[in-house]
Amino acid sequence: MAYWEKEIRSLMGKAIHRYGLIQEGDRILVGVSGGKDSLSLLHLLHERSKRVPTHYELMPVYIDLGFDSGQAEILKRFFEMKGLAYHMEFTDIGIRANSSENRENPCFLCSWERRKRLFHLAHRFKCNKIALGHHKDDIIETLLLNIFYSGEISTMVPMQSLFKGKITLIRPLALLEEKKIGKFARETGLPFGSSGCPSSGKTKRKVIKDLIEVLSKKDRRLKGNIFRALSNIKLDYTLSKKCS
Repeated sequence: MAYWEKEIRSLMGKAIHRYGLIQEGDRILVGVSGGKDSLSLLHLLHERSKRVPTHYELMPVYIDLGFDSGQAEILKRFFEMKGLAYHMEFTDIGIRANSSENRENPCFLCSWERRKRLFHLAHRFKCNKIALGHHKDDIIETLLLNIFYSGEISTMVPMQSLFKGKITLIRPLALLEEKKIGKFARETGLPFGSSGCPSSGKTKRKVIKDLIEVLSKKDRRLKGNIFRALSNIKLDYTLSKKCS
């Protein structure tokens, strides 16, 4: 096994242990979009379940957004090859989010509606956890998005308890960089593809991603420093509401 491949597995395991993401008997709904991140997550969690003493169940769920991407049949074969029980739901969420009737940001509405479906399905299938494929770059970008466009310091977290502890969101790829996940998905031959969303590549997140990329070329430590800053907050040097 190549070094980079070992590193992928090691960093996911490190995140699971550091943040206490998976416990004995967990039933985990894995949100699969058909992209490289969520498919890598499912593949790695399934592989890990066979070699660790902690027993947990996985249930991949694919929510089709209505873009006719052709991913449904590909994912169906992939889930069946893994021997996993799965669920597919066909919706018009993406179409409505990108229509003239929607006055909100299309990404916000699409994400909100998908998340609601996942919560409903987790309850329906008795899953106590929902695993999402967000990675280190997503966490960094979300921090800057919220600072620049929402006027707050917040981001995605590796584990988030919701509905009084009935459901917990987990992000096992939280310590992994997007480029490494992409390499893993390609080298492993995972059947990832495009969602077909017309807003892809035209979002505020893409603006932030491009900005980080430009700055990182001048200093490779930049992303790591932003990520570390999230757990190195000096409250004595932040403004209170009285100062704002």
